[in-house]
Amino acid sequence: MKIERAAVIGAGVMGAGIAAHFANAGIPCVLLDIPAKEGDRSAIAKGAVAKMLKTDPAPFMHPKNARLITPGNLEDDLNLLADVDWIVEAIVENPAIKADLYTRIDPVRKAGSVVSSNTSTIPLAVLTGGQSERFAQDFLITHFFNPPRYMRLLEIVGGPATRTDALAAIADVCDRRLGKGVVHCKDTPGFIANRIGVFWIQAAVNAAVDLGLTVEEADAVGGRPMGIPKTGVFGLMDLVGLDLMPHIAKSMLATLPAGDAYREQVREHAVITRMIADGYIGRKGKGGFYRINKAGGGKVKESVDLKTGAYAPSEKARLDSVSSAGRDLRKLCEHPDKGGRFARRVLAQTLAYAASLVPEIADSIVAVDEGMRLGYNWKQGPFELIDRLGSVWFAELCRSEGIPVPALIETAAGRPFYRVEDGKLQHLTTGGVYDTVVRPDGVLLLSDVKRAAGKPVWKNGSASLWDIGDGVLCVEFTSKMNAVDADIMAAYGKAMGLVGDGKGVWKALVIHNEADNFSVGANLGLALFALNIGLWPQIEEMVEGGQRTYRALKYAPFPVVAAPSGMALGGGCEILLHSDHVQAHAETYVGLVEVGVGLIPAWGGCTEMLARHQANPKAPRGPMPGIAKAFEIISTATVAKSAAEAKELLYFRATDGITMNRDRLLADAKAKALELAENYTPPEKTTAYVLPGPSAKAAMELAVEGFALQGKVTPHDKVVCAALADVLSGGDSDVSKPVGEDHVLRLEREAFMGLVHTTGTIDRIEHMLLTGKPLRN
Repeated sequence: MKIERAAVIGAGVMGAGIAAHFANAGIPCVLLDIPAKEGDRSAIAKGAVAKMLKTDPAPFMHPKNARLITPGNLEDDLNLLADVDWIVEAIVENPAIKADLYTRIDPVRKAGSVVSSNTSTIPLAVLTGGQSERFAQDFLITHFFNPPRYMRLLEIVGGPATRTDALAAIADVCDRRLGKGVVHCKDTPGFIANRIGVFWIQAAVNAAVDLGLTVEEADAVGGRPMGIPKTGVFGLMDLVGLDLMPHIAKSMLATLPAGDAYREQVREHAVITRMIADGYIGRKGKGGFYRINKAGGGKVKESVDLKTGAYAPSEKARLDSVSSAGRDLRKLCEHPDKGGRFARRVLAQTLAYAASLVPEIADSIVAVDEGMRLGYNWKQGPFELIDRLGSVWFAELCRSEGIPVPALIETAAGRPFYRVEDGKLQHLTTGGVYDTVVRPDGVLLLSDVKRAAGKPVWKNGSASLWDIGDGVLCVEFTSKMNAVDADIMAAYGKAMGLVGDGKGVWKALVIHNEADNFSVGANLGLALFALNIGLWPQIEEMVEGGQRTYRALKYAPFPVVAAPSGMALGGGCEILLHSDHVQAHAETYVGLVEVGVGLIPAWGGCTEMLARHQANPKAPRGPMPGIAKAFEIISTATVAKSAAEAKELLYFRATDGITMNRDRLLADAKAKALELAENYTPPEKTTAYVLPGPSAKAAMELAVEGFALQGKVTPHDKVVCAALADVLSGGDSDVSKPVGEDHVLRLEREAFMGLVHTTGTIDRIEHMLLTGKPLRN
């Protein structure tokens, strides 16, 4: 069966977000809620859509996606369900109210359509109780995580009566079109991620209170050192809302078995109870464990004292355990200070709990680890963390903390839960043997390629070249934050030399990595070092060399496909502009942001954006509209907040591809590279830039002056914008005499070199490196 149209019932934050994500995937969606008491009877659903268009972070990948949602109400518009293939129920967590809704929608939905609940706590058996046999066959649980656009986990639960083709169809559409990591769970309370995640939060809060840690100290230990989001547990609670925790605890306690270890963790903390009662429920309230005090016109970050409930200025945690352990998790746990004791207790309790739940909640440890990575943004899942500690050491930790050693830890008997055998990743089963980790059809991960190959085709300090099969070579960045440096440029050169004319061993090149961000741009630290000691010829060669390399890739006799995800900024964006094709993950954030450090794009970014906007068939005729649009985007460091927005800004072409599931990105990019390799012809050089010269520059500078008068432009902004205007206007060119790429590239170099000689630009670079924030000088 195919899922072509969907419906969501319940237009709250979660339901509306699910509807928005259906729209992001190009799936038309009906959104229904109860009728409004006054005025437009569909006002609740319509209001939810309108609110999402103003929400940040945006539920929609592009505002135009809202057009795919048809809002309505449950009394007048139930007939709309007759045309949809999948109905998602996302109403209040009350079995009786859900049951009443199901009996209303069952007669009107079309035969073979699927109904699912977004419940996170109610067993499937309870939801299908009293419903028709047909309904039970078409019913399952699809648990999305909030916000649905950004959280990759989708937990899916089928019942004994659920059709296998329905399960397969929903899993497939969630994977390929919604971009979810689909994890199959058993019908148990909290499924996987919330079962473990809620336990972890409660255990961490208890340990922090018992051991006398401040919220900053607990988050410092329970964040990055453990591979958990930098928010830590208290920052995470502020994000999701403190008021949700008592409700979740109540739901879990109502359904968990009598001897479950979670019951021992549930404790009321007077300070937290008072915070909730007073409206200090996190970011959506007056503050939470952290708050911003704006008294007296200032902005002071404060944190709460877990013993007294009083707020005081937040202080950075200073614990020897954190500073001395680094990334050594066992060393952190063995440290005698309170940070080490906190880590020991929380990890022992949480990981032992997770290990005790397999196979109750899932058939394999792989599903559990993926659930925690995708649902709670852990860098590593529970069993991967146990491998970091060692299963024998962890068993001793459990004993020292008075925790029974789980059977699965005993089964491991000192062996790792994951191993690599013959280049394949394997996991330990509950039966004590190893099975290969199987990827879904069509998934190609660079990490798997690297395991299988053992070593790259070539590597240096910042990049590696990998054989991804079928004559396709992949460039992987490996520098810190994938910042572009001379070694990455050298890797491009080596790759071009290996691929040659594209008619030998290698046919095409893909540029891809699996880091959080594709590339944050040029290595500013190296640039600042060169500036401080006056290496002007080397800086100019760095700029010109980058231009040569990017142009060589653009006009290479073989196809170059870039496959970005996460941030692709500055020089990382410029490589995308020079690729034959971009196959981007939907959550790719692209921008030429050089003005923030007092520079302009000089590896061809201005040249490419100018060409694209002047050739844009949707723009008004004449040379100025394209120039003005490129100037607006670059001078304001506009960043596309999705791949769809990147197309609108022309960072991407209309023909570039978007992959919703990040795990499928490399396979899609490789397929496109092979497609392009058939009878490939390099692009022709752009030779007809029509640039008005001084008159265009004057117009752009006049616009900047207007913003300056409004206080929106700083003195050095004006300097940078003048340099950018000179490049985009063509310098001293004449509108009657079109110029080529070489002319514009020369202007890029000259503008860049002029700016690096200014103290304003040097100050901006230093400030960015020190604070991570732009200087408004």
